Amino acid sequence: MRTRRPRWLLAAGWGWLAATMVCALAAGSVPISLGEVLRALSDAARRAAPADGAAYAIVVELRLPRVVLAVVVGVALSTSGAVYQTLFRNPLADPYVVGVAPGAALGAVVAIAAGLGGVAVSLAAFASAGAAVFLVYRLAASRGRGPEDLLLSGLAAGTFFAAVLSVVLVLSHGSLQQALAWLLGSLGGRGWEHVRLAGPVVLAGYALARGSARELDVLLLGEEEAASAGVAVRRARGLLVTAATLMTAAAVASAGLVGFVGLVVPHAVRRLSGPAHATLLPAAALWGAAVVVWADLLARTVAPPLEIPVGAVTALVGVPFFLWLLWRPGPVSP
Repeated sequence: MRTRRPRWLLAAGWGWLAATMVCALAAGSVPISLGEVLRALSDAARRAAPADGAAYAIVVELRLPRVVLAVVVGVALSTSGAVYQTLFRNPLADPYVVGVAPGAALGAVVAIAAGLGGVAVSLAAFASAGAAVFLVYRLAASRGRGPEDLLLSGLAAGTFFAAVLSVVLVLSHGSLQQALAWLLGSLGGRGWEHVRLAGPVVLAGYALARGSARELDVLLLGEEEAASAGVAVRRARGLLVTAATLMTAAAVASAGLVGFVGLVVPHAVRRLSGPAHATLLPAAALWGAAVVVWADLLARTVAPPLEIPVGAVTALVGVPFFLWLLWRPGPVSP
């Protein structure tokens, strides 16, 4: 497959992500100069005594884990969105298409209602998301595990989980505000423990997807063509669904529901890079990471000391941009 402007797109993605992360470390309720940010990062890398204890604590202990987690979430959602759009051959497929979001949300809200907090909520969300996708996959297996079967099973399971979630929210009115904050997506209060939870899972999922770039290219042509090209379609699809689901579950478990990143970013990057996944996947990961870091920066700086849910920011920006993409002349299918 021909790939258009891969070097430009990847170089721009790296530069934009680096600039975004520096801005996110410097900006906030307590502004930190660029020099202080670099000095604090240097002290952390050398494990030296910080020259400025206050700046070090703000940059390294408070903002850096949040920024790194935003990168992890952006990589997870954008990469899994690109994978699902190819597997289902549908530009409207997003990372939550097989019931990951409602499954994770149900586990998180039950944990919050039970009085748990912190990493325990993330672990409950991750386990619940995994159980939800296992159920969806088993339902689809009874009909052949085709793309349409997965979509229909995911829709049915997602609707059921959403209904149960509504009942739990009504019954747990005492923790309603905390549950709603999680459902709207937030990186507030996240630390290195959340990065350690989500990071390895996302890295493994990305490696699986990137290693299957050729299979994804061939699957764009259809399952019959892929099988005739020597691809073990059922095995490849199962592996890719697993990779995308692991990444999505890790992102949702650590940051809640952050919408439109996995839909808009791979869709836009595909228009610039072309369909070859060897370029599409890393480019989508870079630009998705930058988008989530920027969204989180806006969420905590637009109306201080209040924080806007990062999921609301991505939706407010993502919906108009996606509509603009759809109205522009050009291909809309993966």
